[in-house]
Amino acid sequence: MSLSSPRRTDAVRRVVAFVARGWRRRLPVVSGLVGAVTLATLADVMLPIYAGRLVDALAGSDRAAAFHAAMPAFAAMTLLSLAAVGLRHISWSLVVPLTLGTMSDVLGDSFARVQRFSTEWHASTFAGSTVRKISRGMWAIDSLNDVLLLSLLPSVVVLAGTTLVLGLHWPAMGAVVGIGALIYVAASVFLATRVIAPAATLSNALDTRLGGALSDAIGNNAVVKAFGAEGREEARLHRILGRWRRRTHRTWMIVTWSGTAQLGLLLAFRTAIVATALWLWWVAQASPGEVAYVLTTYFVVHGYLRDIGGQINHLQRAVNEMEELVALEAEPAGVADRPGAAPLQVSGGAIHFEKVRFHYGDHGTPLYDDLSVTIPAGQRIGLVGRSGSGKTTFVKLIQRLYDVGGGRIAIDGQDVAGATQASLRAQVAIVPQEPVLFHRSLAENIAYGRPGASADQIERAARLANAHDFIARLPQGYATPVGERGVKLSGGERQRVALARAFLADAPILILDEATSSLDSESEALVQEAMERLMHGRTAIVIAHRLSTVRALDRILVFDRGRIVEDGPHAALMHRPNGAYRSLFERQSVLAQSA
Repeated sequence: MSLSSPRRTDAVRRVVAFVARGWRRRLPVVSGLVGAVTLATLADVMLPIYAGRLVDALAGSDRAAAFHAAMPAFAAMTLLSLAAVGLRHISWSLVVPLTLGTMSDVLGDSFARVQRFSTEWHASTFAGSTVRKISRGMWAIDSLNDVLLLSLLPSVVVLAGTTLVLGLHWPAMGAVVGIGALIYVAASVFLATRVIAPAATLSNALDTRLGGALSDAIGNNAVVKAFGAEGREEARLHRILGRWRRRTHRTWMIVTWSGTAQLGLLLAFRTAIVATALWLWWVAQASPGEVAYVLTTYFVVHGYLRDIGGQINHLQRAVNEMEELVALEAEPAGVADRPGAAPLQVSGGAIHFEKVRFHYGDHGTPLYDDLSVTIPAGQRIGLVGRSGSGKTTFVKLIQRLYDVGGGRIAIDGQDVAGATQASLRAQVAIVPQEPVLFHRSLAENIAYGRPGASADQIERAARLANAHDFIARLPQGYATPVGERGVKLSGGERQRVALARAFLADAPILILDEATSSLDSESEALVQEAMERLMHGRTAIVIAHRLSTVRALDRILVFDRGRIVEDGPHAALMHRPNGAYRSLFERQSVLAQSA
């Protein structure tokens, strides 16, 4: 990515606009916070005025008179200090609910958006990197709120107020303060945006990559163990970690040198202020008390300027950390509900592909071109063919995981593209080849397709799926956690839990992606028996890799390079000399016999 100034400025603008949208949700809190911070800061601006008056009062020769003259200034200083403390407490109290609320909104909105990104996006993106982008950006909200509202806002108020007050009394002093502050702020912004930010962006990119590498290795630990590759994965991580360490060291050193440069500018600014104050006293334009006022004012300004340099760095760091999160907001959803989309009403579950054209985004040649086929309600069909022939895409398009490029897909006469995705997918139950379970209890996994299902309904679904017996033998029964992605269960047990989930969902359309292909014979028999029960009375689509599983189905569609080359029941297709289905079936039979 180009790191030119316009791009960097645009990044800051987009991030600040993103945060401001969160503030608008809590406008009363933000308004109260800004008001409290401004008033507290103005109290700081006024404090040196009364400090100067106090010094002038004490300079009198009559001690009693001096004491009485100093008391109003002392009282004013005390009241201003108390007001500043009280107002700052109010501002700090208000920033807590604002920040927590904004962070919650950001996490919730980002999670909702990422969930709705296309299947293609999720297939191409590291889950660990995405989690890192969201969590890092969410915590950057905390820094950004503190910087903008509790640090930069009071700094601006102090600099503007002090320049105005001093300038009205001594134009020369006002010019020195105003010009010096502008030079310091401009230098701080330059260092933050043109020096620190590019380095921080590269560091964050490596940080994201590091998170992705950790997630990839830990998430696939079973494969790592299977190949005894722990050492290889550690070496790979250390290579990435080395690049991250070198890049981050460079970034941190840049921050260190920038801080030193800012301290040098503050030293020059302080020298100019003190010299101007001495000159004003020398030409009799300032009393000792007024010199004390100027010096006290400078110490206030110095504190804010010193902070402003660090806060601009923190602001830029927060912007860097939020850039990837904000970029997620700009990502296209891929597949979105159309305006006016209506819930899908399914009575039978008839499916119709009408002159469908489809190709994956990065493929120039369409997979489907003018594909038409009708599946009557309640029919059980098998999809067979070589890998890459279009079987899996067929069922993905039914679920509208992708949009077609031409034609339409209808269920009971309703175009799926015009229906809400939630209602469409509620009508389709899926049992994948490799069921993925949540790291939750067995009961929660089974009930995922029907939230709020009773214990009796969950158990009934498990019995229909031949899962109840093995669940009952577990120490915690249906309350047993299954581990991440269901790793605590065998393949056959996971498959039966997935079938139980489909039974409980009770959808009119069923998709089975070769649910018995990787099971032992005993598990296969249990799953096959449950599948027969599950298919009864539903429109069932079975993706078959082992053709023996589709012999009893009503109809078989044979795919080849995105076309349906044969269509019919098993017996009819087997009677076709040199038929594609017959050739596939006989080849599998020979391989099975030789095995």
